[in-house]
Amino acid sequence: MPKFPAKSAGLIMPLLLSIFMTCIVSLVSTLKSLGLDAFSLNGWLSAWGLSWLIAFPTLLLVLPLVKKLTAYLVNS
Repeated sequence: MPKFPAKSAGLIMPLLLSIFMTCIVSLVSTLKSLGLDAFSLNGWLSAWGLSWLIAFPTLLLVLPLVKKLTAYLVNS
């Protein structure tokens, strides 16, 4: 499998993180609000898609701040 160049890690990491996190959170949220009986794959995918559209750009904007805050809070 071909790999991306190392310089793309700053984009690949938030992309994967946003996919996994929004997938899990939207599934839990959809199940909690609708219940298992009313749950549908289409409804969950719709919620997941919307949450991912918000989460990915947010991660790109917030990640540099989070890295700085982490460096401030953790002994080096």
